[in-house]
Amino acid sequence: MEKDISVLVLQNGSLELPVFLPDATVGVVRSTDSTDLIGVGIQAVVMNTFHLMQRPGSSTIRALGGLHAMSGWERPIITDSGGFQAYSLIRENPKNGKITDSGITFRNESDRKYQLSPEKTIQLQLSYGSDVVICLDDCTHVDASLPVQEEAVQRTIAWARRCKAEFTRILNQQNMDGSKRPLLFAVIQGGGHLDLRKRCASELLEIGFDGYGYGGWPLDSEGHLLHDVLAFTRELIPLDFPMHALGIGHPVNLLHCFSYGYSIFDSALPTRDARKGRLYTFTGEPISELSKSWFDYLYIADDKHIKNRKPIYESCDCLCCLRYSIGYLHHLFKIGDTLFFRLATVHNLRFMATLTDKLRLRSNGK
Repeated sequence: MEKDISVLVLQNGSLELPVFLPDATVGVVRSTDSTDLIGVGIQAVVMNTFHLMQRPGSSTIRALGGLHAMSGWERPIITDSGGFQAYSLIRENPKNGKITDSGITFRNESDRKYQLSPEKTIQLQLSYGSDVVICLDDCTHVDASLPVQEEAVQRTIAWARRCKAEFTRILNQQNMDGSKRPLLFAVIQGGGHLDLRKRCASELLEIGFDGYGYGGWPLDSEGHLLHDVLAFTRELIPLDFPMHALGIGHPVNLLHCFSYGYSIFDSALPTRDARKGRLYTFTGEPISELSKSWFDYLYIADDKHIKNRKPIYESCDCLCCLRYSIGYLHHLFKIGDTLFFRLATVHNLRFMATLTDKLRLRSNGK
């Protein structure tokens, strides 16, 4: 009998799926605090081991009581392992470090040397108090050559096996089981090669994890969503396991991935767009993956907004739309006041939470 994965039960609360998680990469969703996030319906956030181990540093995080206490966020936290960051840092510029079967070695801007092995990333994430721990993976771009993709899949599987062993060792050592323990997710690599995706998924399923993620860059070289690969990868995993579409945050792309069966999404895009003055709105048209007419942007820098007394979106119940006009937001943006960053971020995150709320109601037949 299939498990009910409409709700994901974690140590620090339950997630109603589907869910969008903003990226709090170094312990903060920029320009907001935990009260803002709760106010717009954010259920959980994603933080990043690769960055956190550098700033503020693992000893500091532990001294401050772990990620939840440090950031004032009492709801669930998912910690990414750092595989994607290694890809962007090292695969794009090998001078920054190297990736071997042992793990990842890199230097930061201060020229301090760091090493991240499968065992260490598990140790760090558990010491941070993460609710969902993600295995270290060897991330690639979809355009990488077949030999590179094959090596990355082989390494990802081997690293996942080592991550599971270390995860199990620590849980046994600390007598953590049942609802008291965090979940462990593995990441499926393979680029655009369906046979490699199938091999990776099959071997990860054999090892056994609580959930799985789509790994690798989800866009092609022209920025188009890899529909076929994403859909195929989801089909490889039984529906009673939740799947995380890592890095998917554009509203249209999220909708497509939801239609394929993904239920967890994260990205820095909505908050980055907010700070740049690109605000999200519903048009009133039915939400459909067959059309983009349900979604639109409002560019706050446009001069046509100078005297606009309306909110960004009249049906939105966020702090920004309930209290402030487009004209005032235009003014804040033009003078560079940080209040704009907060209000715009609050609005875009409320949009994302509303979108997943609507999709949840649809999946429940309401």
